[in-house]
Amino acid sequence: MEIALVLFLLLAAVALFASEKLSVDIVTLILLIILTGTQIISPAEAFAGFSSDFIIILASIFVIGTALEDTGILDFLVNWLMRHAGHRPNTLLFSIMFFPGLVSAFMNNTTVTALFVTPIVGVAKKMRASSSKFLMPLAYASILGGTCTLIGTSTNVAVSGYMSKAGYEPFGFFEFSGIGMVIFLVGIAYMMTIGKRMLPQTATVGLTTRYNIKTYLTEILVQEDSPLIGQVAFTSDLSKMGFRILNIIRSKDNFLPDYRTRIRSNDVLLVEGEMEDLIKVKETKGIQILADVIVEDDLEGGDIRLAEILITGQSDLLKNTIKQVEFLRRFGLVVLAVSRQGETIRTKIGDVQLQLGDLLLVQGSAERLEYLKTTQHLAVLGEFKPILFKRRKGILTLSFFIVAILLGSLNLLPLSICFLGAAVLSVLFKCISTDRAYQVIDWRLLILIGGMTAFGMAMENTGADKFLANAIVDLLEPFGTIVILAGFVLLTVFLTQPMSNAAAALVVLPVALQTAIQLGVNPRTFAIAIMLSASVSLVTPFEPSCILVYGPGKYTFKDFLKIGSGLTILLVVLILVMVPIFWPL
Repeated sequence: MEIALVLFLLLAAVALFASEKLSVDIVTLILLIILTGTQIISPAEAFAGFSSDFIIILASIFVIGTALEDTGILDFLVNWLMRHAGHRPNTLLFSIMFFPGLVSAFMNNTTVTALFVTPIVGVAKKMRASSSKFLMPLAYASILGGTCTLIGTSTNVAVSGYMSKAGYEPFGFFEFSGIGMVIFLVGIAYMMTIGKRMLPQTATVGLTTRYNIKTYLTEILVQEDSPLIGQVAFTSDLSKMGFRILNIIRSKDNFLPDYRTRIRSNDVLLVEGEMEDLIKVKETKGIQILADVIVEDDLEGGDIRLAEILITGQSDLLKNTIKQVEFLRRFGLVVLAVSRQGETIRTKIGDVQLQLGDLLLVQGSAERLEYLKTTQHLAVLGEFKPILFKRRKGILTLSFFIVAILLGSLNLLPLSICFLGAAVLSVLFKCISTDRAYQVIDWRLLILIGGMTAFGMAMENTGADKFLANAIVDLLEPFGTIVILAGFVLLTVFLTQPMSNAAAALVVLPVALQTAIQLGVNPRTFAIAIMLSASVSLVTPFEPSCILVYGPGKYTFKDFLKIGSGLTILLVVLILVMVPIFWPL
């Protein structure tokens, strides 16, 4: 009965992770409550994963990585690289894969991708090349670079932590760097040859054309007898009818209204709204429709500009609506449209909850756009201005990080103490504030990993892992150990599509370890293969790094399916061949 309950909860967790109807941390906590309430695990076992040193390692890396970003040292290095990357497409393509991949061996790959997107778009624009030729390779390289060290991805740290809890030796810092570098270099070689030929060539079009915005705009002349006169622009009768006032042309001035601007006689209002509402407004007294369709020039007259903004992983706008963050009041810019994974969202813009990788088409003065470029975690595409390089603090943070890596990799101190020390020193030397240090830690990820570790204990306590292991062995044993290993690798690759990489690995790992024990082979071989396979699933754009380049590169789902499938198959074969060589069965 307990086995059935645990397996049901496992399937329910996978389904909920895939649906994203509930946050991953909430799903994990619900699982812990049920498992503890049914006495399958004790409270001590439920929370044992949260007291593990790998949680400290992950939290510390979040702090150190953000300190490196905030001090401007990463932008300084990115800027230097883009200046010296060369202007030949092949040289640039190699550079933007090799160097970001190396950096992502020691940092979160989503952060690395976000740092490079804007400068790459800008360089591609100067070269009159399509950014789609460079952004997907960037995302793939940053993901594969994470396979080179223990701290390259949260999945590596989580699997190592689970191994330690299960009584096995945790992974060394550079234990799998050899095979990781092979995976990384094979990925580069694939994208420089086969993948390059399949990358789309995105045509350059105007922003309003790209966002299909023309049919929603019109100009309205406010006549002398109009009831709109004296009304505040954003709470006027037009607003109540479903229109947004984007621009006001008054005499010879063309300006963006703010929350205090009142409408005057003879104002020409550039408004946005549904076409059905436009038909109704034509009958309104005191106004005259000047045009039903406005061309892009009307949106960029005088000092007014259009720009695309990318929502990055650590933006404080994430999970909030445009209305909630008061975008206009905060930034002085109007959001005209939102693009998400190639689909443009046009209705009820204010109610759109912003997500990682969203592209915002904004309109405003050149001055406000310049200000926006200095805002952290909001990238204005096509323009790259590094964060002010705080040389002393940046060098200090980098030094703390390097010393932590050296001490940890040489086993002079526990890794958790090394990275915690580097994080604390970064705070003490004011490279990052205490408040920001707490803000940048991805608590949801830590809860997910700690909770799924406890779920592994539940599978062990009930015998669910042995039940599944026996079933797999009975089914596949006639085909040999390598086929069984391949089955676990492919299952992990499949689960990383609806779930996070770390969650997928932690779901498969307990069963895989028990299967290895049943077969009498090396459990470490299975653990390494599962860990690496969680990082080579590139078939769909659901990885955060891929989501970040989806919009700016103007890719389609089919592009990732076509290019990523071949690379994923190649890397899976590589793992199945090389892992048993490095860690004999």
